[in-house]
Amino acid sequence: MTIDHTHDPALRSWVASANVNDTDFPIQNLPYGAFRRRGTQEPLRIGVAIGDQVLDLKLAAQEGAWSPETAALLAPLAAGDLNAFMAQGPQARHAVRVALSAALSEGSEQQSALQPCLVPQVEAEMALPCRIGDYTDFYAGIHHATTVGKLFRPDNPLLPNYKWVPIGYHGRSSSIVVSGTDVRRPLGQQAPGPDGVPKYGPSQRLDYELELGALVGTGNAQGSPIPMSEAEGHLFGLVLLNDWSARDVQAWEYQPLGPFLSKSFGSTLSPWVVTMEALEPFRAPFTRPEGDPQPLPYLDSPHNRERGAIAIRFEVLLQTAAMREQGLPPHKLTESNFRDAYWTVAQMLTHHASNGCNLQPGDLLGSGTQSGPEAGQGGSLLELSSGGKQPLALPGGETRTFLQDGDRVFLRGRCEAPGARAIGFGECAGTILPAPAVPAA
Repeated sequence: MTIDHTHDPALRSWVASANVNDTDFPIQNLPYGAFRRRGTQEPLRIGVAIGDQVLDLKLAAQEGAWSPETAALLAPLAAGDLNAFMAQGPQARHAVRVALSAALSEGSEQQSALQPCLVPQVEAEMALPCRIGDYTDFYAGIHHATTVGKLFRPDNPLLPNYKWVPIGYHGRSSSIVVSGTDVRRPLGQQAPGPDGVPKYGPSQRLDYELELGALVGTGNAQGSPIPMSEAEGHLFGLVLLNDWSARDVQAWEYQPLGPFLSKSFGSTLSPWVVTMEALEPFRAPFTRPEGDPQPLPYLDSPHNRERGAIAIRFEVLLQTAAMREQGLPPHKLTESNFRDAYWTVAQMLTHHASNGCNLQPGDLLGSGTQSGPEAGQGGSLLELSSGGKQPLALPGGETRTFLQDGDRVFLRGRCEAPGARAIGFGECAGTILPAPAVPAA
């Protein structure tokens, strides 16, 4: 993967909204998503975001004047099967990117054929972009790990293995939902009170987690590790991920085997997958702080040292029910950058497969909460409120330590670099609904 003419910041599209400076989806991006026209029951289609429009690839495959080679590569996308396209690998992905870039560029001979294939994004009902068979959540944000560790282990916030191994746990793929889907406050068992008996009921310390998700493209055979030199070729693209967390349930259940019901009730994914090719201009060197151990050889490579990090600026915003009633916009809580992650996406993938675990197209790898090094850059309310001890002030006079019913959380991500056209991920949003009734005995 290299920077080529599809990344040219001067490149413009005949889709006018793609040329607006603040769009997340200029022609240099071209992310994939699954959608249907709002109000219909038509089968899900695969589309590409361009400005405020979606290029319907089912129609585009029929109407566009494609070469036989491109038409063959577009076939799984036209059939609505992003997983099958992901399995074709990076060369196929790059070839389709080049073809779509040319077709959507100003002066393209395909404009008249493809214009009717556009659907306004406001008229598109988005779904999860692909079938997610397995979900693994890592702990690659060292600033989050350190801050949370200090809450529980002030003298030893990071455990001895943290700087040597990408820590992770297997999550629950069945409860992953697309942005815009409401999330119900979970019930759960919480730590005992003075009587020594645990209580069961709605979580009172509900939190969000700002994460990046990586989707696997091509998989590997069981028993065959993926070396670092090949890891990038197995990654399809990135999404925003909110791994909602019930902190009171988590504190009671996580020892000795890690998170369980505190995480599995819901995780929210942004609908557009930004491909690894689109992210090339925003690569950065991967470095470790002076004095920290360098990765073991199986987690190291020249490419990872030179270009393993990715500069993605994150924001988290909160809008309460009262703020919506008052017409107040979402309030920014924090900002951080994926460049500060302690492990790269390639290292996470390689470590996951290092024991011979077989990954498959569409598997999701979560980065863990991405917090910044400065005060106020926490990627969760647990950090921002110091474990619930310091309420955050919100517009309209409200405060929060943890999420309340009706709260809507927005994650945003944007890539910016000198000499490159900025691209974004769209929005990853979810609203908290009240907990269900406690089942009767």
